[in-house]
Amino acid sequence: MVAERDHDTSSPSLPSLSKQLAGTTLGGSADVPVVDLSVSDEEFLVREVVKASEEWGVFQVVNHGIPKELMQQLQVAGKQFFDLPDTEKEAVAKEGGFEGYKRDYLEGINNWDEHLFHRLSPPSVINYKYWPKNPPQYREVTEEYTKHIKRLTEKILGWLSVGLGLSRVALTQNIGDDTAEYALRINFYPPTKHSELTIGAAAHSDMGAIALLVPNEVPGLQAFKDEQWFDLNYINSAVVVILGDQLMRITNGRFKNVFHRAKSDRERVRISWPIFVAPRDDMSIGPLPELTGDDNPPKFETLLYKDYIDKKIKGWALEGLHSLLKTPKTI
Repeated sequence: MVAERDHDTSSPSLPSLSKQLAGTTLGGSADVPVVDLSVSDEEFLVREVVKASEEWGVFQVVNHGIPKELMQQLQVAGKQFFDLPDTEKEAVAKEGGFEGYKRDYLEGINNWDEHLFHRLSPPSVINYKYWPKNPPQYREVTEEYTKHIKRLTEKILGWLSVGLGLSRVALTQNIGDDTAEYALRINFYPPTKHSELTIGAAAHSDMGAIALLVPNEVPGLQAFKDEQWFDLNYINSAVVVILGDQLMRITNGRFKNVFHRAKSDRERVRISWPIFVAPRDDMSIGPLPELTGDDNPPKFETLLYKDYIDKKIKGWALEGLHSLLKTPKTI
């Protein structure tokens, strides 16, 4: 099961609510890593993605092999969907589950939430009921883009596996290989005059394994590191790679599950297209035996992925209740 977005309250690196709501604090001159995948030296690529995963938990990749024209088509189709009248968007509205279209404003933390979410792979989990029929090119473009994202995901997981001293397919296999679930969430953030107070997406880590995201040209994505928020610079046609909870747990904490958030813009619409990759819900996930030992005992409990999701959502609910009791509704 792929979950949409959540808030990990179990990690000591979780920023406090006050830091989540504070204005952007940039981390000096440090930049989120950018890795050029056109480099022919594979050892160099392994070193770069491993270093970024250990130090940041997020990085951008350029020259990744996904056609620029296809990425543009994906973004055009997504924007056209959100430009539709509400009645047409409601044709793929959620019906109690997590797939479909939703529009909501969440109080407590000023958080605007409008998105479309649906599974992409494997074929057995796809429900085209939640795929828009308008714009008409949506399905064709999304399916073609998914093929490229799956290849890129396997490459990145392969380099990370090699960097851990494992076989190239180790991480891919440990999140389910061909049964791993891919899901797309298109986030729509309208402009707001109070962008310094309105968080498009509150600080969270992704509960799955890894996410690959493309944004439009409007900046807003931020990563939390060393008690500071860092802006991710917009790079045309780059893909943002975000490590989630399960890669942290599989690697016994060697790789970071980065906390990140999205800020709204005062004047422009911001849209992002993250694809989440997660194990199926009946898979057991925990530290790999090859990465633990007497000098590095397991730091995390091995759990069925569905049980992990339940525990995390309960923790999120408790944190939300605590925040409502301890903090004012306006900032």
